Amino acid sequence: MSFRFDLNDNELGAAIGRRFAGTSLAIVQSTLPKSTVEMVELRASQINGCGWCTDVHTKELAAAGETAVRINLVAAWRESSVFTEAERAALALAEEGTRLADAHQGVSDETWAQVREHYDDDQVAALIYLVAMINAANRLGVITRMPGGSYQPGMFDAITN
Repeated sequence: MSFRFDLNDNELGAAIGRRFAGTSLAIVQSTLPKSTVEMVELRASQINGCGWCTDVHTKELAAAGETAVRINLVAAWRESSVFTEAERAALALAEEGTRLADAHQGVSDETWAQVREHYDDDQVAALIYLVAMINAANRLGVITRMPGGSYQPGMFDAITN
């Protein structure tokens, strides 16, 4: 697999990327727990087959102290007992919001009710944008064939601080 195109080496691509990063920064600065953000991003990335994003979010979770068990079970969260009810609601939203083309119902009323039970309005807004942004990032990674494996935890800390 070879990388097709570096958006950051293109003037327009870099300009759009800075705006994309600004939206992502607002999400990271929300009151959503960092582990929830990373797990949502990991689950969407797994579904979308984005190697780069799966690499990023797996390593960020590990660097933040998440256990290997929880990281590995994100892919099978419905059949796992290691996630809180709030995390399960966020992961359900991530899956249903990612599989819009596959799911006849989109985001179910049941999932929406669970999300509303566990998150305040600002967190719900952050979750909705988070699902949209990670799906966009996954598409960028897959289209340009960004390979996983080279990410180092904290590479983007300068952007988010």
